[in-house]
Amino acid sequence: MELAARVGYASRAVVYAVIGVLSLMLAAGEGGRATDTRGAVEEVARQPFGSVLLVLLGVGLLSFAVWRFVQAVMDVEGKGHTGKGMVSRVVLAISGVIHASLALFAFNLLRGRGGGGGGGNTRGMTAELLSKPFGQVLVALVGVAIIGFAVYQFKQALQGKMLEKLSLTGLAARQRTWVERICKAGVVARSVVFLLVGTFFLQAAVQADPGEAGGLGEALGTLASQPFGPWLLGLVALGLVAYAVYQALEARYRRIATS
Repeated sequence: MELAARVGYASRAVVYAVIGVLSLMLAAGEGGRATDTRGAVEEVARQPFGSVLLVLLGVGLLSFAVWRFVQAVMDVEGKGHTGKGMVSRVVLAISGVIHASLALFAFNLLRGRGGGGGGGNTRGMTAELLSKPFGQVLVALVGVAIIGFAVYQFKQALQGKMLEKLSLTGLAARQRTWVERICKAGVVARSVVFLLVGTFFLQAAVQADPGEAGGLGEALGTLASQPFGPWLLGLVALGLVAYAVYQALEARYRRIATS
């Protein structure tokens, strides 16, 4: 289980590194594009030995999904059965579903059956929700939940909570300082992106228009279209690369509780 967790964190590092680098290239006018996690997997597939890389990435993402389900169901990190604990465990389970879906997407690409990008899937899900009774309320609740998660992650970053699960005792003080800065910058950047995604869902709810919804790629594209867009996008892209480094550090230094 520990191996699955560490391989999973490393796979997440790859995905966010690809998203961040592509966004940096776009901001610098050197090609690139604003994309989401599925777009990152597609980019991996286009590289030399893409099929081999897809297998490795898909297995890693599936391993992470299994780890998330173990965290949620077996409560190996002691979240407990309080209201706050159960919310944390539900979020972990949702993360497991998301990563299992991303792993399936990678395997489908190997079979030549890749689906659409994240924006299309997000809008399809939003359209499905809007077709239900009280659909606008449901979509608004999704937006509020995403914004709440973004605010929570931002607060965790400011307080340095993510560092509590890393075993950094072997690092020198200067190295620990840089690790702290990188981890905080990464989580803050990801929080900004999630805040935008949540806002998209609220707009879709208010206007009853699934076209207003969007995922990570649309959030990055929105940043690029703002005044000083390349600078804003470049800053967030650097943060996403920092988040990739944070995930790599988790793969190496995280304390993994398996019982």
